[in-house]
Amino acid sequence: MANLGNITFYADDPPALARFWSEVFGYPAAEWDPADERELLAAGLTRDDLAKRALAADPLGVGPRLFFHHADGPKRGRNRIHLDVNVARGPDDPPSDHAALDAEKDRLVALGASVVRLVEQSWGPWEERYYQLRDPEGNEFCLQ
Repeated sequence: MANLGNITFYADDPPALARFWSEVFGYPAAEWDPADERELLAAGLTRDDLAKRALAADPLGVGPRLFFHHADGPKRGRNRIHLDVNVARGPDDPPSDHAALDAEKDRLVALGASVVRLVEQSWGPWEERYYQLRDPEGNEFCLQ
């Protein structure tokens, strides 16, 4: 049996994209742990090397761990995989609170996301309403 390690993104600016996703999930600022940084520098890496990778991690180890690696070229085409991000809801919140979804969309846009479209459709017996968004480097994700 396997466990999920990282969800890895190729990025033009790994530290900046790590900061964006840290804000999305409410993780602490994405920075190298000082002990890890010392160890990596002592092993011969440079600060330039460190700037080519970054991490966004839940300090409680509950949420997804995102790893960012410097891309060797621009993003082309649509993602073959994307993240679905859920709006955090309290126990008394209605399951289809449009105001909460719209407010979270506005928060993510203020952080640097862009809206591709609002999807409102039925899939069999289920109603769907979600935003298709892009992160600051163009990676698609959905907010539901």
